[in-house]
Amino acid sequence: MDAGAAMAAAIEQLAKLLGRVPESVSSLKPVDTGWEAQVEVVELERIPDTTSVLASYRVSLDGKGTLISFERTRRYSRGMIDRPF
Repeated sequence: MDAGAAMAAAIEQLAKLLGRVPESVSSLKPVDTGWEAQVEVVELERIPDTTSVLASYRVSLDGKGTLISFERTRRYSRGMIDRPF
């Protein structure tokens, strides 16, 4: 499975489980067991949009692209900017 197919599989399967369409994939990397992706999902839409609450999920796929696990790793406001330490 190539990176594009892995990305599409992560988005599609996470959407089915959460009932929300993921907004983006912020990282994707091959691992020994398949693929691991960080997927961003809007969890709470607010007005203005910059105050909406997003979550980042770590999604693990096997070598065939089947989702084997997912975990929410972070929640944040859309307008929040990561700052270096």
